[in-house]
Amino acid sequence: MTDLTAMGTRAAAVKPVLQKLSAEERNKGLLAAAEALEAGTADILKANERDMESAVENGMNSGLQDRLRLTPERIGAMAEGLRQIAGLPDCIGEVLEEFQRPNGLKIKKVRVPIGVIGIIYEARPNVTADAFGLCFKTGNAVILKGGSDALHSNAEIVKVLRSALEACGLSGDVIQLIEDTDRAVTVEFMKLKTYVDLLIPRGSAGLIRSVVENSTIPVIETGTGNCHVYVDKDADLEQAARIVYNAKTQRIGVCNACESLVVHSAVSRAFLPKLAEVLAPKNVELRGDERVQQVLADCSPATEEDYEKEYLDYILSLKTVDSLEEAIQHINRYGTGHSECIVTENSEAAERFLNEIDAACVYWNASTRFTDGFEFGFGAEIGISTQKLHARGPMGLKELTSYKYTIYGNGQVRD
Repeated sequence: MTDLTAMGTRAAAVKPVLQKLSAEERNKGLLAAAEALEAGTADILKANERDMESAVENGMNSGLQDRLRLTPERIGAMAEGLRQIAGLPDCIGEVLEEFQRPNGLKIKKVRVPIGVIGIIYEARPNVTADAFGLCFKTGNAVILKGGSDALHSNAEIVKVLRSALEACGLSGDVIQLIEDTDRAVTVEFMKLKTYVDLLIPRGSAGLIRSVVENSTIPVIETGTGNCHVYVDKDADLEQAARIVYNAKTQRIGVCNACESLVVHSAVSRAFLPKLAEVLAPKNVELRGDERVQQVLADCSPATEEDYEKEYLDYILSLKTVDSLEEAIQHINRYGTGHSECIVTENSEAAERFLNEIDAACVYWNASTRFTDGFEFGFGAEIGISTQKLHARGPMGLKELTSYKYTIYGNGQVRD
């Protein structure tokens, strides 16, 4: 069994060294890692091919296979993400507040690294590079526990990254990968509080629930994405069809894909046939309520479970509503607090939707697929937080930092 204590000890040992690095030194390491990823593309793809073969043999669904699959373009995007991170302003040491007390004490609130971050994730080898980049830029060491489905891909990526760092005279221990696939090791990792300051799960609802319930380390919950698009009575229907098509089919195995459509009854008969035609080339299965089925003869009935489900597949649930208020109630009930969209030309309705929907990201006339650190200009992301403490939405550099107060005195003592 993997010696997690030894891994934690190495991470703790490298933490102060990493935090002393200048912004220039960290950026140099990131750029070297980006070049190494591109140079190592052939070996990474070969490792990924082994994982993909196993995925097919084990009957992994198409959505998860899409998450697992690497291509030269996706590896190039990973490298570009590291370059973008290197190009972002350094936030470590940023003075968030500065003030002076009546007794003369000068107090500064300063942004600092969190320390050692643990990440548990499934079938997403691109997370390996993103997590390293964001953690390294912010002066954090990282211990990764990827899923068994992506074991070979993750191992090769980490090998490339560590080699690049060591070639720059930096310690490879700023990134470590737990390769043991025993579930007991994962549970033990969740309790490595002595060494790990923060734990972030990325993956299925089951994985996230397991981490939240079993971890003794503070957790940032990255939620599943039961994302909705609401087509309002005042929507541009051509625009709505484009948005739903993109949000549903551009990439189905991601947490910001649309899983449910809510449509106002005033436009359902005009819009639904148009939407079905647009989605037909992708063979999207539609599951709707009785009123939807009256419009679309080929639509299957939707169950309560359908409205709650993150499909990660070519399936879309549909719900008819008679008002904006009913749409908001439905989405707040069944949504997972991730990303929700309204399509409308009515600015008053849009502002009400933006204000009353309880989600990390709320859109007006734009695809939910933009909930992404890269698209938000963060360079990459560590995950999409659906909780409300510390971080919410795409987590970039600043979300991987904490702060401390530095106090300057000249002999003050308290009465």
